[in-house]
Amino acid sequence: MKYLRLLIIISLFGSCSKNIYQVSKNTYHKKAKKLGKSLAKIEQDTIGNRTTKVIESQNFNLRKPNLIVIHHTAQDSCQQTYKTFALERTQVSSHYVICDDGTTTQMLHDLVRGWHAGNGSWGKNTDINSASIGIELDNNGKEPFSYAQINSLIFLLKKLTTKYKIPAQNIVGHSDIAPGRKTDPSALFPWKSLYESGLGIWCDEENLKTVVLPVDFNSTFALKYIGYKTDNIKNAIYAFKLHFNSEEVSNELTEKDKKILFLLMNKI
Repeated sequence: MKYLRLLIIISLFGSCSKNIYQVSKNTYHKKAKKLGKSLAKIEQDTIGNRTTKVIESQNFNLRKPNLIVIHHTAQDSCQQTYKTFALERTQVSSHYVICDDGTTTQMLHDLVRGWHAGNGSWGKNTDINSASIGIELDNNGKEPFSYAQINSLIFLLKKLTTKYKIPAQNIVGHSDIAPGRKTDPSALFPWKSLYESGLGIWCDEENLKTVVLPVDFNSTFALKYIGYKTDNIKNAIYAFKLHFNSEEVSNELTEKDKKILFLLMNKI
């Protein structure tokens, strides 16, 4: 009887684990249906003692994302990440997850607001989740990214940037939009490889040898011009170097960093 009870518990636990994704799927469709109904009709409202008129215009579409934020999962496997995003209690999600073997899984529709960025900003945008697509890479933050994974990421980025006309400078890392709070996708992420595939921005290293900085060059303004929040300048510098000069990460700008900043400004 003791062993039978144990088997029943194990069986129930296994079935619950398998049903996590079905529960998540069902809830997704219920929320999508509810959202659709809320868009189908504009409710009349009363302001003061006057009722607002409703005349539906035919000229509209859904809002488009204008930013892509790349993360690493900081977890041990894609399965662990799938589970994290499927459970309601975690209150976290991302639009795509790319595994180490290159497998790409979409977990949210591109036009749905995911919960992946948290507090952050890029340029004048201070509500990153509302304007972005989140892409999670299966990586613990301490290991190189695989060729298959980066290859799948490049394919996905080309598709998304073309479809939504996302500017090159708006392909960023989590650390870029949250300096001092986040460091993913880590110093090991190959931003240069993305640029060589026509994605994102990068400094043409040949130009570093010949560029002459203006006498009045303002590096804080340059960081802000690119998109970084500069309230805490040391955090902004660290995030910048993590992305554009990952071999010399620190919170102090060198002459090389300033030249990189200057060249990047002229690309935007």
